[in-house]
Amino acid sequence: MSARTVFRPYARLFEVPGSRAFCFAGWLARLPMPILGLGTVLLVKGATGSYGLAGAVAGTLALVGSVFSPMWARAMDRRGQGVVLRWAFTGYLVFGTAFVAVVVLGAPQWVWFVLAGATGACGPNVGSSVRARWAHALDAERRQTAFALESVIDEVVFVVGPPMVTLLATLINPPVGFMTGVITGFVGGLWLAGLRETEPPVHPPEAGGSGWRSVLLLPTVLVVATVYVAIGCVFGAIDVVVVGFADAQDAPALAGVALAAFAGGSLVAGLVYGVVRLPGTLVTRYVSCAVFFGVVVQGVLAVGSLPGLIVAGFVAGLSIAPVLVSGMSLVESRVPRSGLTEALTWVVTGLTLGVTAGSAVSGSAVDRWGAETAFAVPAVAAAVAALLALVALPLLRREARPPVPGAAGRIEHPAAG
Repeated sequence: MSARTVFRPYARLFEVPGSRAFCFAGWLARLPMPILGLGTVLLVKGATGSYGLAGAVAGTLALVGSVFSPMWARAMDRRGQGVVLRWAFTGYLVFGTAFVAVVVLGAPQWVWFVLAGATGACGPNVGSSVRARWAHALDAERRQTAFALESVIDEVVFVVGPPMVTLLATLINPPVGFMTGVITGFVGGLWLAGLRETEPPVHPPEAGGSGWRSVLLLPTVLVVATVYVAIGCVFGAIDVVVVGFADAQDAPALAGVALAAFAGGSLVAGLVYGVVRLPGTLVTRYVSCAVFFGVVVQGVLAVGSLPGLIVAGFVAGLSIAPVLVSGMSLVESRVPRSGLTEALTWVVTGLTLGVTAGSAVSGSAVDRWGAETAFAVPAVAAAVAALLALVALPLLRREARPPVPGAAGRIEHPAAG
C-alpha cells in the first residue's frame, strides 16, 4: 500500500468546510490527556518520593473526570458545544493552577486530592466533541476514516505529550510540565468553543424518552465501555510502571520516550486501519481487535531493559488504535444522534475509570515489588479486556439493529452480526 493510497482518504476529509480548524483545535485541547496524568505522577512523586501517593492523586483526577465528563457531554448535546466548553475549560485553568500551587507550597495532602479532583471534573471529553462534528458532517462510509484520523490524533498527543512533560519536569521542574498541559488545553478548548459554524445541532430531549439512561444502558454502549475499563487500566498502569522502570534504570528522562513508543505503534496502526476495509461486521472487527490487543500487550512481561521496553511498547501500540476505533465505530452505529456525544463519552469514561484503577494498583505494585514485576498489572488487564469482549460477543450480535430510532451511523443487518 503506497503512502498516496493511505493518505488520500484522509486528505478528502478536509474538504469539509471548517474541518481543519476544529481538528487542530481539538488536538490542542486534547494535549493535556497524557500530560496531566503523567505530570501529576511526576509532580507528586517529586514532592513526596512516593509512587503510591502519586498514582492515587493521578487516579483521583482521572476518576472524578470520568464521573463529570458524561455530564458535560450531555450538556453539549442539549445546549451546544460552544457555551459548555467555555465554562468547562475556564474551571480547568483555575483549578489546575490551584492544584499545582498547593503541592508546591506543601499544603495538607487532602487538599491535593480535592483540587486534583476539581481539575478532572472540569475536563470535558474533547475527542467525543470532535467526533460528533465529523459524524454530523460526513456520511456513514467516511466516518471510519474520520474516526481513525481522530484516533491517530489521540496517538500524536501521546507521542508528543509524555516526552514533553518528562523533559519539562526533569530539566526545569515538575510544575512547569503540569502547567504546560493545563494552559495548552485551555487555549485549545476556547478555540474549539468559538468554532460555532461546525457545531452539531442541539438536540432537545426526545418526547417519551428516558433521557440519560436511554443512552447509557444501550447494550452496545455498556459492553464497549466495560471492555474499555480494562483497556484503560492498561494505559494507567503503563504510565506509572514505565516511569518507575526508567527511574530504576537511572534514566528517568527516557520514560517519555518509552511511553511515546506505545503511541507511535498505535499511530501507524491507526493510519492503516482508517483506509483498509476489513471483512466482517463491526462486531467481528471489534472483538477481533480486542483479542489482538490482549495478546500483544503480554510482551511487556518480557521487558528487562529500556530498549526492550521501547520495542515491546511499539508492538503493543499496534493494537491500540484498532481496538479504540472499532469500538467507537460500533457505538456510533447504534445510538441516536440526540445522544451521540454522550454515548461516545461514556465509552471514554470507561477508559478513564480503567486509568484510575491502573494508576492506583500499579503505583502500589511498583512501591512493593519493583517496576519490572509491576508490568504484570497491564498484562493482566489486557487479558481481561480480551476475555470480556469474547464473552459479550453473543450479546453484541443479538443487538444487530439500533434499538433507538434515529441511529447515527450505518445499520447492520440482523444476520450480519
